Amino acid sequence: MALTISPRELVAVAEASERPGLLSCHPSWERVPLGAIADVLNGFAFKSHSFNHAGDGLPLIRIRDVSRGTTETYYSGAYESQYLVKSGDIIVGMDGDFRVATWRGPAALLNQRVCKLTIRDKGYYDPRFLVLVLQGYLDAIEAATSSVTVKHLSSRSVQEIPLPLPPLAEQHRIVEELEDRLSRLDAATHSLVTTELRLSSLRASLLVSAQRVNKTVDGWTSSTIGELAAVGTGATPLKSRSDYYVGGTVPWVTSSLLNAPLITKSDKYITDLAVQETSANVYPAGTILVAMYGEGKTRGKSAELDFPAAINQACAAIVLHPEYEFRRPWIKLTLEAQYERLRRLSSGGVQPNLNLGLIKRIEIPLPPPAEQDALLAQVDAWSTGTHRLRAATKSLQARGAHLRKSVMERAFMGKLVPQDPADETASALLDRIHAAREAQGGKPKRAVRRPRKAVTADAPPPPPVSSTPSSIDAVQQELPL
Repeated sequence: MALTISPRELVAVAEASERPGLLSCHPSWERVPLGAIADVLNGFAFKSHSFNHAGDGLPLIRIRDVSRGTTETYYSGAYESQYLVKSGDIIVGMDGDFRVATWRGPAALLNQRVCKLTIRDKGYYDPRFLVLVLQGYLDAIEAATSSVTVKHLSSRSVQEIPLPLPPLAEQHRIVEELEDRLSRLDAATHSLVTTELRLSSLRASLLVSAQRVNKTVDGWTSSTIGELAAVGTGATPLKSRSDYYVGGTVPWVTSSLLNAPLITKSDKYITDLAVQETSANVYPAGTILVAMYGEGKTRGKSAELDFPAAINQACAAIVLHPEYEFRRPWIKLTLEAQYERLRRLSSGGVQPNLNLGLIKRIEIPLPPPAEQDALLAQVDAWSTGTHRLRAATKSLQARGAHLRKSVMERAFMGKLVPQDPADETASALLDRIHAAREAQGGKPKRAVRRPRKAVTADAPPPPPVSSTPSSIDAVQQELPL
């Protein structure tokens, strides 16, 4: 669903609270609607049958690519030049998380549910200031947007955002000061993230090393998951059957919960009737689950059930035969170590996946019980130390995020840099913006409905055209975000 309150009303409520935070505006500044200083161009619904991951054509910016700054999707069909995005352009994701970013990748095409913002005159508004200030307003809009499934941001809401308008020279000073401070914060945060990633890999790396040694150590054998366990999966009961869900008491686990090594609770439940009438089998506590689907990092993850539960079809359930139950901790650790290998084994096109056959064929190195226990103890010792380090890293990251927000709030309150009486006043700047708008008829520039000539992805791209949303009609079968 979309926003039911105007951005101006949102800002008024924040200001009335006397704690507007990132929506602050110094009393000497003015406010200006985003649409008065920038054009908003909605992305185009490119046909998904021309999508590929082979580098054929031009890169395609989809919603998930806004925050990542890169894309793995290419489009090989014809396109219109106005939908080209070049490095340095400002883009906004309009579904799910509303994010703003400066595109730093190569020339790419603007897909649907992503929009491009183009400052009409940098003599009125600094594009860098726009990127810095806008996220706070997008966060406020997202928080106020009701949703049953995915939240949607409209280009009209974007155009109506009442941005703070400091004098242009003060905008430049704020940007320079923020870029200096935030770059240092970002460098520190990057170092912490790198440290955390290294900590996360230590446990698996230790086991991988041990597994390599087994090839030269007497007494080690190997087996497969299919030989050591019964392997099954689950199902998703029909959503249209309310009696499968309403009043349900049977925990129902989906692959989204497999990012933790131990699943201690479920956020979804189904009824006994659903279990009886579908293939949503209930698996016992101690079952090891492996995520078979997932576009992000979930696919290939493994976790142990801490309670009996049914699962959906995106999970493989590994129930060890009783005589091998003592090896469960070792098998869990082995699956963790093989995470990257499992992802490489995934088959399929746009959304690769594992299957039960692949899971059954996973090879498990088996040391003698005494060596297995010694290796597990060594890994547990490493885990205790890395857990403490990870907790300290998380705490420092939280402090960094708080400091970043505090610096941004001071900037938009007008307290980060000194004000200069010699600057053109914000009111005079606003008058110039209004005059320029009136000279254009008081309306944003309109995109041409159809350019004179469409081009293909392998043709030299013409210069992008800055414009407001086009009314071109198109239908796209969108792939998963």
